[in-house]
Amino acid sequence: MYREHTKMVKIGSRVIGGGNPILIQSMTNTRTEDVAATAAQIARLEAAGCDIIRCAVPTMEAAQALSEIKKRISIPLVADIHFDYRLAIAAIEAGADKIRINPGNIGSTDRVRAVVDAARERGIPIRVGVNSGSLEKEIVERDHGVTAEGIVESALRQTAVIEDMGYDNLVISIKSSDVLMCAKAHELLAQKTRHPLHVGITEAGTLLSGNIKSAIGLGLILSQGIGDTIRVSLTGDPREEVKSAKLILRTLGLRRGGIEVVSCPTCGRTRIDLIGLANQVEEMVEDIPLDIKVAVMGCVVNGPGEAKEADIGIAGGVGEGLLIKKGQAVRKVPENELLEVLRGELLHWEA
Repeated sequence: MYREHTKMVKIGSRVIGGGNPILIQSMTNTRTEDVAATAAQIARLEAAGCDIIRCAVPTMEAAQALSEIKKRISIPLVADIHFDYRLAIAAIEAGADKIRINPGNIGSTDRVRAVVDAARERGIPIRVGVNSGSLEKEIVERDHGVTAEGIVESALRQTAVIEDMGYDNLVISIKSSDVLMCAKAHELLAQKTRHPLHVGITEAGTLLSGNIKSAIGLGLILSQGIGDTIRVSLTGDPREEVKSAKLILRTLGLRRGGIEVVSCPTCGRTRIDLIGLANQVEEMVEDIPLDIKVAVMGCVVNGPGEAKEADIGIAGGVGEGLLIKKGQAVRKVPENELLEVLRGELLHWEA
């Protein structure tokens, strides 16, 4: 697999590449200048399972705020920089664990070199980020539009700018909102570089469309052994990005831990609010550190059979339901006590 052969890169207290576990990233949507709000959001994201956090740095005030933010968090912080090389240097001096730039929009070679020298002095990695919307005009005109090959060429060209300055502490990210193009580009890039790859589908969309596009895109890429860190980009609460990323990794067998909730789609036999119950169960288990499968079924007819592959489950009836363990009904429970009984079983779980 490609990820087993990428270079290892240290980001704060974490290490990516070289076959290390795939880490989950997200990005704050607070004003970075607001230290309290940003640090509080990062704490919530870390609690949700975020491994690395990225903050936008559009102003010098934001760059300087990173110093105080760093004191209040415990996960690595990446500074996202566009256009102004001085912001990149200020972010590095403020203690950013990694910076994200596109050398192509930073400016002259001297300005890029100044950023590289600052990163070299602190020993922090640079993430070279190239999006389909920011390709060099000449590449787009030559290829008559954006292509996977053009995205890869641009990424390698921008990476070479920094490598030619004698610095290879790098991570590469290439993103497109076109899922199949993005997957193809990652296939091509993985064959041409040993730098770790940060994977995501950019501008994926709202909770529904963004999750579908991200699951398909990341699934295609990760299943080929490509990718060292991931981000699910959603228009909404960043915690949803982390939850989705965890589920994608777990579904692909790339991460263990956390309770997996499975539920039936409901039918005419359903006599309880299964949709509400399943959502309650999913929310309830977030803070329970078990690695098991929980089933939430809508009726007692098929519930026990359908829940056989789960470690524990509940199935609804008329005013009551069943507690199920390994496909066997073990106890009848009043409907209004199902959630409480299930939580009690999980809190006292013995493998």
